[in-house]
Amino acid sequence: GERNSGLSQLRDVILTNLAEQLQNNRFGSEDDDHYRLNDELLHYILKIVVRESCVLITKCQTVSKDDFQRLLSTVPAASSCLRYLMAVQNHLLSNTILIKPDENDDSDSSLQGETLKVQELKTSILSLATQILTGCDEVLEMLQQVTTALINSDISDREQRLKGLEQITKATMLGHLLPVLLTSLMHPNLQTLTMADALMPQLVQLVLYTSQTALLLKTQSPVFSELNTSPSGASDQKGKLLPDERMLEEKEEPGFLTGLKIPAPWAAGKTVETVHPVRDNYKFKETVHIPGARCLYLRFDNRCSSQYDYDKLVIYAGPNTNSRKVAEYGGNTLGYGSRSVLGTGWPKDLVKVEGDTVTFSFEMRSGREHNTPDKAMWGFACTVRAQESSEDVSGGLPFLVDLALGLSVLACSMLRILYNGPEITKDEETCQELLRSKLLQRCQWQVEANGVISPALTPSPSPLPLTIDEDREFTYPSDVLVPPVGHYFDLPRIRLPPGIMIKLREISGRARPQFRPSIK
Repeated sequence: GERNSGLSQLRDVILTNLAEQLQNNRFGSEDDDHYRLNDELLHYILKIVVRESCVLITKCQTVSKDDFQRLLSTVPAASSCLRYLMAVQNHLLSNTILIKPDENDDSDSSLQGETLKVQELKTSILSLATQILTGCDEVLEMLQQVTTALINSDISDREQRLKGLEQITKATMLGHLLPVLLTSLMHPNLQTLTMADALMPQLVQLVLYTSQTALLLKTQSPVFSELNTSPSGASDQKGKLLPDERMLEEKEEPGFLTGLKIPAPWAAGKTVETVHPVRDNYKFKETVHIPGARCLYLRFDNRCSSQYDYDKLVIYAGPNTNSRKVAEYGGNTLGYGSRSVLGTGWPKDLVKVEGDTVTFSFEMRSGREHNTPDKAMWGFACTVRAQESSEDVSGGLPFLVDLALGLSVLACSMLRILYNGPEITKDEETCQELLRSKLLQRCQWQVEANGVISPALTPSPSPLPLTIDEDREFTYPSDVLVPPVGHYFDLPRIRLPPGIMIKLREISGRARPQFRPSIK
């Protein structure tokens, strides 16, 4: 459809329809083969998506100022080809990660069928991931070229174009396909040696491209450009720039993460709340765990209330209600029910809980009276944070910085898989005692042409300390490979050095046999 606009429109209609069908049948059906096109067509669609992404990024440099503003208003809408690739990727990843085998059907045929299906899905994901990463490599190369060209250009709206470049990048396959793929590849089902071996070279290249481009964009951020274009004199600029440069030289090597605040987990807080209003016999229990937090800070909503003071919330510093009790709150000051509150009432200031876990337990013990309004039975709502102040909550990272970090994490995970190597087999587990045998570790084995295993004539250097003069005694006689008489020996006998034989006799208590002359 490249040379005919009508065919292009027809192609887009077909791909949009197939994408919708895949989304509706995300967890598999008999029509999967019909909705998923063959690999050759999929590769061609991916080439179209790569070309569309490169053209979109190039427009940031080539179009006029007004056309660039119109371009920003149309993104991040995805093309039909990109939508179809997103649907195929989500379909494959959902079936591999989210679907669990039927626990009720444990027959051999069912298990074998599940295994074959998962293996086919992993093969398809590997093929698609390889093509997507290759395409992203090409798009990132174009992005780096356009960024460099914009930085070196003297157009009037250069800063606006560099700012809009990130928004437009999100509309390409870098924003629609890559983040989902990176997140899914961290799932244990896809953390395999085959995946790591196949994807590692591309991941390293993508880490380089994203980090280099992120650094280029960072150096042209508004903070730096305002300093560079300050209307004040050169001495004023020097006074502003030198401290920053000196700080970078003293603290860390300048890079794309320099000066950026990495958002902490749960920086925005986690909200825990009951239904509003609470009903009769209502019970609520929830535990919040923020890994790595030294203490937690709780901020309560100012609408918190319960009908009576024994309709209360109890807070525990731990994973359950057997943990240490921190505080309890209940009642209201609105003139209904008990007309009083527990202690000093619902807290208006932060409540500090030591540790990284807090448990909330609320129980409505009284029945609602007919004159009690909803506001006197509102329940409670509380936000849990690991920081005392919420003012420094980051709005997130720049897109390319976030992408570079995600790629780095995945690359490190894949490197760990490559370093650990293949999983231990059942045969290796069964033969652990033999593999740990110091006696067998002293032998150097070789495979003969006929497949028979035999000891080598020259012993390998022993990793064990020489305690019985083995350096003198560890010699093989010339007849070491001569098999003993009899047809029941498949392997030749290994003759041990005299020093080892002496030690074995001492341990076993068996003396060396003495040959006596026969008496006639």
